[in-house]
Amino acid sequence: MVKMNVLKLAAVVVAVGALAGFSFWFLFATEWGLALGLDLRGGVHVVMEAKPNEDGREITRADMEQVKIIIERRINSLGVAEPTITPDYGRNRIIVELAGVTDPDKAVKDLQTMAKLTFRNANGEILMDGSYLTNARADIDNNKIPVDHVINIEFNSEGAKLFSEVTSKYVGQVLAIYLDEEELTAPTVNGPISGGRAVITGQSSREEASRIASLLRSGALPVSMDIVLKQQVGAQLGADSIQKSMMACLVAIVLIVAFMIAYYRLPGLVASFALLVFSIIVLWVLRAFGAVLTLTGIAGFVLSLGMAVDLNIIVFERIKEEIAFGKSLRAAVDAGFSRAFLTVIDSNITTMFVALTLLFLGSSSIKGFAVTLAIGLCASLFTAITFTRTIMRWVVGVNPKMSTRLFGVRRAG
Repeated sequence: MVKMNVLKLAAVVVAVGALAGFSFWFLFATEWGLALGLDLRGGVHVVMEAKPNEDGREITRADMEQVKIIIERRINSLGVAEPTITPDYGRNRIIVELAGVTDPDKAVKDLQTMAKLTFRNANGEILMDGSYLTNARADIDNNKIPVDHVINIEFNSEGAKLFSEVTSKYVGQVLAIYLDEEELTAPTVNGPISGGRAVITGQSSREEASRIASLLRSGALPVSMDIVLKQQVGAQLGADSIQKSMMACLVAIVLIVAFMIAYYRLPGLVASFALLVFSIIVLWVLRAFGAVLTLTGIAGFVLSLGMAVDLNIIVFERIKEEIAFGKSLRAAVDAGFSRAFLTVIDSNITTMFVALTLLFLGSSSIKGFAVTLAIGLCASLFTAITFTRTIMRWVVGVNPKMSTRLFGVRRAG
């Protein structure tokens, strides 16, 4: 039995060490790892504000929700990874954060073009708007050599009727498509188009066709949006934030490990090992959920790390009490975990309520903190109640009569 416990402990140490090395390499050193937020990776922060309607109609919450959906769809189609789009309904604003954007000016220009989509004749007269447009996608025409890059567009029933009337009237003339005052494309009408479907030909490349189709899919915003604030976060600032955050985490972990080992001896060493498992679990869960790691998220991680230590302290104090009462080490470990279970659960439930409140009612930056804290609470319960308990049983099984001084209790074993 003693040999079996030694083998189990050795296997766990090797397995966790290997998993930790792979995890930290994969999550922080590869493109498939954790997505970093604007404050860590750099990028652009944009605040867009709705302008009053020309007809005097009040801007509603429904208008702003529609704007958010259109902007989100537009940004996703541009391929920006993990954008953060936060509506501020009280001030009719949309806050957009684009991490990792290498050309902030182009990104802002793309946001600014998302206003009103219109179809115009050669004189600039607006014939219809983009609210009737339901879909636009890039494609190729294999019937031509070389192949022609085209855009297929579709209208709803009302738009199909209106588009048929427009194309019937302007056969042989240019029918330009604009976003605000910027011309996207100016195809020539070859004939009346009925059925609600049309093909725009003559695009220079597949990329150009995809870009225009993406802009067309944005549709017409219910209100016009102005850029009222643009802040660029440099990559150097992000790198500096990462270094300082990692240093803070490292210092916190070193101090925690030193305290736990100095005060609780052998259980403290086990708890320190469990913190490594806790860190691996939290980071992989964040990766699985596609969460974006921000400075506030790192703060949530450090706080949850401290709470994981608190849970171990509660358990270890119970174990010391049981040893002081004269119980054997095996019985003291089992009793300590059993007696501390309800206290551990109660303390985590109250904190979980706080995390959920911040998650549903907080701003975008606070939500990152809340998500990391909630995941950390769940991980700390697992490591304290399951992992640490199992390891402690194996440790005691190696030598059930070891000195109680190894558990921080000053009496003969």
